Order: sequence, then C-alpha cells, then structure tokens
Amino acid sequence: MIADFLSQRYSTPVIVENRPGASGGIGGEYVARSAPDGHTWLIAAAYPLATGPLLNGKMPYDPQRDLAPVSLVFSTDHVMTVNKTVKARDLNSFIAEAQAGRGPLRYGSPGIGTAHHLIGEMLQLRTGLDLVHIPYRGSAAAVTDQLAGTIELMFDQLQTSLPHIRSGSVRAVAVTGAKRNANLPDVPTIAEILPGFEAQSWNGIAVPAGTPAALVEKISADIGDALNDPASKAKLVPLGADYAASTPAEMGTMMRAEVERWAPVIRAANISMT
Repeated sequence: MIADFLSQRYSTPVIVENRPGASGGIGGEYVARSAPDGHTWLIAAAYPLATGPLLNGKMPYDPQRDLAPVSLVFSTDHVMTVNKTVKARDLNSFIAEAQAGRGPLRYGSPGIGTAHHLIGEMLQLRTGLDLVHIPYRGSAAAVTDQLAGTIELMFDQLQTSLPHIRSGSVRAVAVTGAKRNANLPDVPTIAEILPGFEAQSWNGIAVPAGTPAALVEKISADIGDALNDPASKAKLVPLGADYAASTPAEMGTMMRAEVERWAPVIRAANISMT
C-alpha cells in the first residue's frame, strides 16, 4: 500500500522485493549493506530492526549501527488465548490452574525469538509457571495445532486471533498492550495482574546508516502521508493493527526500547538462534 501511494507521488515505481530468510535478517543485511542514497529501504519487524543481535551472536550487521530509523508503520497487541482443554477464563484463574499440578502447558509460536515466543518467556519469568515453548514454521501451523488440542495456548497477534475468539474456538484470557484493546474491551491486560508487563509486535522502515538526515526526514514525511491517506486508511483499518507513522527519532526510541525490554528475558531464558 505504501509502495503504491509513493509510486504515484514520485512518478517512478517503488518496488517491493521480498527477501525471506533468517527471520528477516537476510533482508536486513541487504539493506544495511546498500548505498546510503535513499533508494533502498527495509520494512521489517523487531528482529531485523532491534533484537537480532540479542538472539544471534553471529548476526552480520548491527541494526543500531548499520541502519537509520525512518518511521514506524504499525503496532499490534497480542492476545493470550487458550483452547477448550483449559478451564481458565482470566489470567488469575489460568495461573491457579497451571499451578494446580496439571502438568506443563504448551504454547506455540511462529518460531524462536518471535514476539509470540518472548511474551511466553516473560510470563514464565514473572509467574514461575511451567510453560513449554513449541516453535512452528509460521503462525498458521501453530493456530491449527491449538484448535486441534495439540498445544493449549498462544500469544498470537490480535488480528490473527480475533476470528477464532469470535467463533468460540479459543478463549481470550488477556491482552499484552498497556491498555485494554477496543476489539476486546472486556478482556483485561496482563499488566492489570502483573504491573509493568507490556509487549506488542511492530513494523518499521529503516534505511542504510549514513543516509543524509534531510533525506531521511523527507522519506519519513512521505510515509506519514501514505499512512494518513483516506484511501489507504480504508484498506488498513479492517486489518486490525494500529497504523501510525512516526518521526525517525520516535522510531529510534522504539528500537532501543525493544532491546531494553527483551535483553533480560532473552538472557534469563537463554534463548539463542545460533
């Protein structure tokens, strides 16, 4: 959507090139090694933009050193859901049920080091619960196993979970944002039980370090116009995430905050992708 909008503004194609692999690290390295001329951008999640070096000591670039933040694109809460094998209807009753000796509870994620995984590890550290992480190749496979009863819970992104919550296939126990989500106003935040607990997924755009500051500011403003365009908003709102541009400084603050939030969790849980 951003590419379509800016292709018209710039009167030249803005090409989206998917470079999958290494949880986004392949694309991240490509951009980090590109010329700092404003022609190559990275749109990615937290691993390529912030937490990668915490999880992978062999990561071939450092996001803080080799990338220049441009703008946030969206953020989204995660929601803790349980299937019908779990009786709990809120976080307090979930903790009580998990501590009552029913054995370890399994939670799925799209892979090691994803927000879905780290949120589960943070909950374990805060509560002492016995939760077992089951990584999958993508969120869809994990959701399928949760619905089938193979795993009991997930900390999935809100927009993925909502259809299953509304159908009654899974039950929402808590959301991970700082405040209750408008899509699930009756579902408490984890922070209401565990103060200070907050986690979201987000995507942002960065360019190679060394890109002239004036050019970075121009690109950031253009992305803001793309996200605020009424036609764009009409396409984005149904997707369920919170779409909002930011200044480069605000995105830089987000990148540093992610490192500070997850570094102690990753160290305590000894998580590594190498």
